[in-house]
Amino acid sequence: MKNPIWKSALFFSVIALLLVGCAGLGKMEDHIEELGAKSSPEPLIVKGDKVDLEITGKFPEKYFHKKVRVEATPVLVYEGGETAFKMSEYQGEDAAGNGTVIPYATGKSFTYTDQIDYDPAMENAGALELRIYGEKGNKNEIFAPLVIGSGVITTPYLMKSDDMPIMAEDNFQRVLSFSNGDTEINYGKNKSNVTSKELKDEDWNNMKTLVEALLADERKEVTKISLKAYASPEGEITLNDNLAQERAESSAAAVTKYLKGAGVELEEGSELITLVPLGEDWEGFKSKMQASEIEDKQLIIRLLEDYTDKDKREEEIRNLSFTFKEIEKQILPELRRSQIVIDYNETGYSDEELIQIGKSTPSSLTVEELLKAATLVSDMNDKLAMYKAGAEKFTTDYRCANNAAAVLIMQGDNDMAQTYMEKASAAETNAITNNNMGILTRRSGDRRAAMNFYGNASGASSEVSYNKGIIQIQNGDYAAAIGSMNGKETFNTALVKMLNGDNAGASQAMTNSNDDSAIADYLRAVIAARSNDSAGVMSNITNAVAKDESLKEKAKKDLEFRDFSAQFSF
Repeated sequence: MKNPIWKSALFFSVIALLLVGCAGLGKMEDHIEELGAKSSPEPLIVKGDKVDLEITGKFPEKYFHKKVRVEATPVLVYEGGETAFKMSEYQGEDAAGNGTVIPYATGKSFTYTDQIDYDPAMENAGALELRIYGEKGNKNEIFAPLVIGSGVITTPYLMKSDDMPIMAEDNFQRVLSFSNGDTEINYGKNKSNVTSKELKDEDWNNMKTLVEALLADERKEVTKISLKAYASPEGEITLNDNLAQERAESSAAAVTKYLKGAGVELEEGSELITLVPLGEDWEGFKSKMQASEIEDKQLIIRLLEDYTDKDKREEEIRNLSFTFKEIEKQILPELRRSQIVIDYNETGYSDEELIQIGKSTPSSLTVEELLKAATLVSDMNDKLAMYKAGAEKFTTDYRCANNAAAVLIMQGDNDMAQTYMEKASAAETNAITNNNMGILTRRSGDRRAAMNFYGNASGASSEVSYNKGIIQIQNGDYAAAIGSMNGKETFNTALVKMLNGDNAGASQAMTNSNDDSAIADYLRAVIAARSNDSAGVMSNITNAVAKDESLKEKAKKDLEFRDFSAQFSF
């Protein structure tokens, strides 16, 4: 007969073994809090379209059974779905598998990292759960989810698409200056009198036609008439200088007489007519020699270059007796002349006229006038209409099409802006068009290609740098974005400073931005929350909701306000 005491001891030993065998997983689940699993950041924060996660903790000593294997998977749970991070495996010293081995006696610390792509649905994420599946021999168990985080902060997505397009500038000049020197009075050798024949020549009649047109046009004004008089380079220099002076005087007299007949009476001391006696015309001589078919012309041109003394030049040329006769016949007579140069100004449309014509008949303006007119109106639709008209008329000038696209970018019509930017780029590709194409490319979702456009727009203006900063915000490179946006005080400048940890700088940037929009007040509330400024949170979020009621529900769910939402009165 067996000892009853032994039988009792055996019974309890078997029960204990069974409990140990079956309860390894259960014990681990019961004591899961002892791992001290912490997620970081908490809450999670979207950055560069990614949600980064780090979990740290420690398996306590004598916690992880030698034959247990577990799979741990963090899962972000949100309205309408969930997204799992990568699974990690851990196992006891005697368990089969390829997981991280956790010593039973000492336990082990662990650090887990992963990232997932951000989905807009995650904005309303409710919890970050750690889900564990365990195995021990032929036993398995799914642990109850362990909540280790509250959700995702999506504040970077407050970023405004306030990309800065660049307008091409006009070259409009109110007063344009012109010069006409097509009229000449020719003289005989050693003569300075103006013959009646010269006053009947075609170029004299053309001058009269020009002057009459100028006198008839109230927008045009003759500013100066210059009489440039010359002598042919032959004979004594002083004589030729005097001859040039006399020719200037005679041509001035002829012009003055004509003007008087046309109704222009010059006052005494008038400086309208200027005498410019220029003496021997060696430059004209050289030019006409180069254009001639005279034999030995290259030799003569070389003599002009070799001798600076005018008398020596003439002597050497005269030594070429046969050639000089040809020069006397073909070249010298054309140098005995006075040239009448008429300078005049044309005053263009006034600002008021440009606005009126730009609105009514923009196609009647020149490209410079049209571009100028568009700068004089404040209504963006008026600007757009003018630029569109210019783009249709001036197809080889990129500026009107570019500026139409720039207005459309500011209005948010990206598709139509793309159409006009393609027209602009077809006419000319430059830093300005590259900047604006970069904006549209970013807005279409291709940040890499947009950055290439900006790279080809370097030096255009500070707008290019700012636009790079927008992409850098989207990429999560906040420090670089701050550098790119330096000098611009905007909503986005404030946002990126806050995201980079500079709440004071963000607050100042918001003040300097003068942005009074609802979303600007919302950002002010976020900055206040990160600064633990309860009063600032309440006042700014109240203002934001008053301007845009849709922000009410966003604010209630926004984890930026998790410590303040209980105080919300809406």
